[in-house]
Parts: sequence; structure tokens; C-alpha cells
Amino acid sequence: MKTMKRTLIADSVNKIGENVKLCGWVNTVRAHGKVLFCDLRDRTGTCQIIFTPQDKELYKEAQKLRSEWVVSIEGVCQERPEGMRNEKIKTGKIEILANKLEVFSASETPPFSIETDGYEISEEKRLKYRYLDLRRERLQNNLRNRHKVIQFMRDYLTHDGFVEIETPVITKSTPEGARDFLVPSRLDPGKFYALPQSPQQYKQLLMVAGFEKYFQIVKCFRDEDPRGDRQAEFTQLDIEMSFCTQEEILDLIENLYTKIIKELFPEKKITKIPFPRLTYKEAMEKYKSDKPDLRKNTSTSFGTGKKDPNELAFCFVVDFPMFDFSEGKGKLIAMHHPFTMPKIKKIDELKNNTKNVLSFQHDFVLNGYEIAGGSIRTHTPEILEATFETLGHSKKEIKEKFGHLLEAFRYGVPPHGGIAPGLDRFFAVLFNEPNIREVIAFPKTGDNRDLMMSAPSDVTKEQLKELGLKIINKK
Repeated sequence: MKTMKRTLIADSVNKIGENVKLCGWVNTVRAHGKVLFCDLRDRTGTCQIIFTPQDKELYKEAQKLRSEWVVSIEGVCQERPEGMRNEKIKTGKIEILANKLEVFSASETPPFSIETDGYEISEEKRLKYRYLDLRRERLQNNLRNRHKVIQFMRDYLTHDGFVEIETPVITKSTPEGARDFLVPSRLDPGKFYALPQSPQQYKQLLMVAGFEKYFQIVKCFRDEDPRGDRQAEFTQLDIEMSFCTQEEILDLIENLYTKIIKELFPEKKITKIPFPRLTYKEAMEKYKSDKPDLRKNTSTSFGTGKKDPNELAFCFVVDFPMFDFSEGKGKLIAMHHPFTMPKIKKIDELKNNTKNVLSFQHDFVLNGYEIAGGSIRTHTPEILEATFETLGHSKKEIKEKFGHLLEAFRYGVPPHGGIAPGLDRFFAVLFNEPNIREVIAFPKTGDNRDLMMSAPSDVTKEQLKELGLKIINKK
């Protein structure tokens, strides 16, 4: 016997008078007199199902249904009577008169409602049961819209001649600013890989390799102390180009993001096009910030301007200082990263005029949040070595940490630069969400815990022994 093909709920509106098979989750069950009503949900929407006492066995089985059960229902698609229609949903003019029910999976009573937007529920509980939390319509929409934007980015850049290339996830530990996540090597005891803070060196090596236009939707990792709206792992759009000017990089990003908004989110209004371009000095003097909020109607939280939540104020900030002094570390650090090209005429300026050296760094800002950073890179080995020396690295350290890059540059390296927009923060602003955890499928808490998987967790003594590791001073 041939099995009936499933119909998606959104397509059922075109099946009036036909027998259809719907599959999904039970949203709600309610009785009106002797008629039993069930709202069924799949990825495309919800639909009202009717069970009547005429079919006693079916009616008896339907009375057992509860919220979040996973079922298959067959029945005749019919128009709802006048006055019984729901204009708020796409399927509000139809209903399914059930003639068959199959229960795939029963569900315990969920620990919280998924019919609300979820903001009223404690975040710890939501993250512990994230697979349930993700069933709510708001988060479903966030992740589907996230997919649309990323797909748009891929298509746009591919059409512009970029090649998407994956880079390694376990690599060499190098001092790039934040603390690395270290990965012990079992086969080479006492030595370690690191998870990449960014694909910085790999994308520069791809320019040496002659690809000229690279991009990647990439995971990055930083073992930072709890810092508000940050995650230990985050996603960025990584871009690198050869033979480009800073202006060409900024134009690429402006055109890409303008098209994303106009084609995918036409209800949003960009405050000013072309995007304003401020120097670091101008931004600090006028706005007291290197990530100024240029909205006409400002607010202090992600995407929640009270007067106009659809206002998007993009801008670029350029001409950052090359160096900064870290009070915490008590030493000179790179304002962006050491691979940024300084604006100098002579190498001596790096050491003799450190405080006044500017760089080819550029930041991309939206509604008061930095959503991207990038630069023209140093492609001259002598300048790169001098930069590392200015930052306090010995020649021996430079060779150990960056020798592979300096060696590659001796084989013909084009001038190059790029930018890396962080996607999580952009989506949080774009979707009017209060934090980035609302736009990530499985986020961690502010202190980097995965409550659903109970991570980080202990490992066995045998695993530690294999790696040649020993736990000391465990809290």
C-alpha cells in the first residue's frame, strides 16, 4: 500500500477538499463541547486540526494528546466557517478534519512555555533546555534569518570573485591579544595546539599562495574572562584581498551590508548612505568613543531604540593609533594586532615616535557597537619584525612564533588587507535582540559554561595520563 506523502502546513492552504498528511508538534489541545481542537506546528507554521466523536477510536486516541507530542495526522482540508477564521496566521482560513492519527513520540510536560517570546524565563533554565527553547517562534525566526544573511553573504562574495576556503581549527599558539584555548597533543607529549583566535595568519598565507580574494564563515575562539556580551566561541565573516586599498575594503563592506538590509530587511532604515567615515581622533573628540552611536533616536541596548527600533546607523572609524599601553599588562600592545601596517615612511619611526604612529586599521560600527575590525596588513618582513621588536619580542621569540610567516614573505607576497565582521553581534542588533545569546543556536553562559551539555566537565585519570597531564590546585 502506497504511503501518503507529507504536506507542509504552509502548503495545506492550497489543498482544500483534499486528504492531506501533516507531521509536527502538538502546540495546544482544547475542547469545545464534544469537538476536540488541536493546533499542530511544523517548521512552516501552525494549523487547526478537528477531531469529532463520530470516529470513536480516533476521538479516544486524540483525547490523550498533550503539548509537544510529535504526531502525524491525516484528514480532509476544509474551509473554516465564516466568523471562525483567524486572519493572524496564514492557515487561518482552513482546518483539517482528522481521520487518522499516529503518535511518533510523547513528551513530558516542558519545564517552561514555548508559546511566549521567552524573555520572562530565567536564562539559565532556557540554556539548560535549549532544544526546547529553540522551538519558540522568535528563536526559530532568528536562526532562519541568520541563515538567510549568511547565504546572501556567500552568494554576494562568490559572485564578486571570492573563494571560500576553510582553515585549520587546531593550530599554533601565537600571541595575538587574547588568551588561547590550548589543546594538548597526545602524540607529542608536553606540546600543544591552540584553537584560533582568528584565521589571521592563514588568510595572509593564502594571499602569498595567490588566491587574491578569500572569505570564510569561520569559528573563532578566545579564552577570556567573563566579559558581558561575549562568547568563548563566536562566528565571523573573514575576508582578505590582495592588491587592494583600504578604500576598496570599506566600499566592499558598505555595498554588501547595504544590499543585505535593502533586500532582506526592507523594513529597516539605514540612517545615512554612504556610511560616515570618521578618524579615531574625530570619534574620540566628538563622541568620546571609538564606536559612536550615530542613530537619531539612540538607546543603550542592542537594537532597542525606543523611538525607532528599525534604525541602523553604520559608520567606519579609521586612522587608529598603531600602539596602545596596557595598564593591566604593564607594556606596549598593538591597538589592533601586530600584522596591521603602520603609517610610516621610515622604520625608525616605530621605536622613536611610537605614541604618534597611526595605522591602516579600520573598524565597522553599528548603533554604537563594533561589528567588524580589519586593516591593511604589513607585507614587508623588515617592518613586521620591527613591529614585533617594538612590542617587546626578542629576535628569538619572533622566529619561534612567526618564523613561518616571515619565511613565506620571502617568496613573493602581494600587498593585502581585509576585514572580519563579527556576525553574532550584527544579528543581535539587526533582530532587535538584547544580547548575542538570542541569535546563537547553542550559546554558553557569560562565564563560558554549557548548561545543556554540562561543560566544561571532568575527564578520566586515564585520559589525563595519555596526555601526560596532571591536575594541580583544582578548586
